[in-house]
Amino acid sequence: MALAKLGVVVLDCPDPRALAGFYAEVLGGTVEGDGDWIDLKAPDGQALAFQAAAGHVPPAWPAPDDSQQFHLDLVVDDLDTAEKGVLALGAKALDTSDRSRTWRVYADPAGHPFCLCAC
Repeated sequence: MALAKLGVVVLDCPDPRALAGFYAEVLGGTVEGDGDWIDLKAPDGQALAFQAAAGHVPPAWPAPDDSQQFHLDLVVDDLDTAEKGVLALGAKALDTSDRSRTWRVYADPAGHPFCLCAC
């Protein structure tokens, strides 16, 4: 028997509303709340939350001596189309040079790594 169930994945960031807006544009859904805690309710029923962290330091990627802490895998139908979209929304390409792979790595506007995956 499980002791708990997963509620929501929470991303620390300097501006919760801005980062929730970025992911709302990428995933769809609605942004709810204000202040230091913002929720994103995705159309498929999943959710992400964003919490203000005044001293937020983005994870380094790649960094053999540091952990990236976690990353999100976002499934897409077309990598090139999705890449154009996330870059236009303010993402930064981290590892996108091997165009033969079925995944590419980016950082969101607060520096969290995420992958677009056509898997």
